[in-house]
Amino acid sequence: MRYGGEDHTPVDPAQFAAPLGHFVVGYLDDAPVACGGWRAHDEARDSLRPGDAEIKRMYTTDSARGRGLSRVVLAGLESSARAAGRTRMVLETGRPQPEAIGLYQSSGYRRIDNFGYYRENPDSLCFAKEL
Repeated sequence: MRYGGEDHTPVDPAQFAAPLGHFVVGYLDDAPVACGGWRAHDEARDSLRPGDAEIKRMYTTDSARGRGLSRVVLAGLESSARAAGRTRMVLETGRPQPEAIGLYQSSGYRRIDNFGYYRENPDSLCFAKEL
């Protein structure tokens, strides 16, 4: 584990229900190997603004890494959020996640000020991309 403990980020599965969210699971040979979701934000606070969709729980299993599945999941989440009327994707990742940072930067995401739960966390990096 890169973070040395459990994830205590507040997330309610109901936040991913349409039309204010979406969650996908990718499969290879009938086994789940990748996932990700987004949830809506509609009030301005910190660096968040109305119309934002926050990416949560992006993950690819070790055995499926290097196949481009994260890019497929990310593109699907962006498309879904755009179709739901979201205008910008935002996300948080950790400094110990260089692969994730590279994925987001190469996909057009730019650094923004940390927001919400991550606002004061020095190990967090937040990003955004206009849809």
